Amino acid sequence: MDISPLVTDMHSHLIPGIDDGAPDMTTVITILELMSNLGFKTVITTPHIMNDLYRNTSAIIQEEEAKVKEAIQKAGIQIEFKAAAEYLLDEGFGRLVERKELLTVSDNYILVELPYFNPPANLKEIIFDVQLAGYKIILAHPERYTYWHGNFGHYEDLHARGLHFQLNIISTSGYYSANTRKLSERLIDAGMIDFLGTDIHNLHYFNMVEKALHEPNLMKLIHSGRLKNPDL
Repeated sequence: MDISPLVTDMHSHLIPGIDDGAPDMTTVITILELMSNLGFKTVITTPHIMNDLYRNTSAIIQEEEAKVKEAIQKAGIQIEFKAAAEYLLDEGFGRLVERKELLTVSDNYILVELPYFNPPANLKEIIFDVQLAGYKIILAHPERYTYWHGNFGHYEDLHARGLHFQLNIISTSGYYSANTRKLSERLIDAGMIDFLGTDIHNLHYFNMVEKALHEPNLMKLIHSGRLKNPDL
């Protein structure tokens, strides 16, 4: 289960208490130590920013990031820790784009997610505005948007528009559903996965990541050299 070629995990929820992720600092430190043992050198954590639920700001995230870094240093864990965000494409997102107040994963990459019931009606306009502002979009876990499972053309169109796709590692194990697993495999086979992420929220997620690392197609992708995680 050597995942050292990934180098970087760029999707997780490891700032305690500010979203639905790790509940406390003890859990964060335990998970980061396990991730280091697994082969990760860098973790870029991505707390939710949602207008109606998790009203985090760049300032809040960066303040809490500093506390995690201090705890990592005290624990002596050899891992680099950074914070960005996972932005829901809601009514508040457009204002952040206009003000250019987005936390980037790296090199102007931003991580975004779509609503789980319906995509935004103006999705193509949002993509255009974000790209016009100079950002590069990473779409979080496209395999989980069930409203597109019946039409692979939606994925092909978005990828052709310059969106980068980030697959959740645990999606390949059937953790979410059999259909999500099937779509994950199809996206991998089509060469459309640009990044892998753990999306770790807690210790249970970590256990599921370890389980998924027994999937041959996933490990083939990790060792393929096609993924952009090491460049972050």
